[in-house]
Amino acid sequence: MVASNSRKPDQKPHAVLVCFPLQGHVNPSVHLACKLAEKGFTITFINTQSVHRHLSKSNKQDGDDGDIFSGSRKQGLDIRYVTIPDGLPVEWDRSVNHDQFMAALLHVYSAHVEEALKGIMKSTPPVNCLIADTFFVFPGKLAKKYGLIYISFWTEPALVFTLYYHLHLLKLNGHYGCTDVRKDEIDYVPGVGSIQPKDLMSYIQETDTTTVSHQIIDTAFADARDHADFVLCNTIEEL
Repeated sequence: MVASNSRKPDQKPHAVLVCFPLQGHVNPSVHLACKLAEKGFTITFINTQSVHRHLSKSNKQDGDDGDIFSGSRKQGLDIRYVTIPDGLPVEWDRSVNHDQFMAALLHVYSAHVEEALKGIMKSTPPVNCLIADTFFVFPGKLAKKYGLIYISFWTEPALVFTLYYHLHLLKLNGHYGCTDVRKDEIDYVPGVGSIQPKDLMSYIQETDTTTVSHQIIDTAFADARDHADFVLCNTIEEL
């Protein structure tokens, strides 16, 4: 099913928000969902069963079945909550099996997201856009397949996004992905002042860039560069 991005004047915009299943990504995604719902959006929030299980243990209240948006709905916000598998057993400890978890997100998770999206596309109001964490490798293809606007949501400061976004420049200039990485000042990244290599994010400073995490970074930012219609950053202006 392919959506139409045009909507009737009396229809609410409907966004599907796919949260990256790590704690530092969940809170900003929940806040974004609530902010958009306050502005009149219908939001369908996709979470993993594993993250839902952990949240339910710490936040469950009587009668809400661990639904993190039950309170928001009581306040009149139209936020729907969907949980899906991430490709691994729910009880499996992801914190001590990081590489296997990342591999599942890289190779398996997109199929579960698409299966959920197929069902959500049949709901009302019609879905208009897909908002997905920038670290996912698949949103651009899914959005194109279903005729949705794709909004890449970066949960960290915009400066960090800019550095990851221009990884190709860091590679080209020998500051990333090389056996003999340069140690001199970096002064060529658009929108970023001169910085030292030691100030780069830890993943960019690593010499082994063949890990599953680096595969995700490279593929995800290529997807954002090539396919995102908009990028939202969880950032602040300098005081």
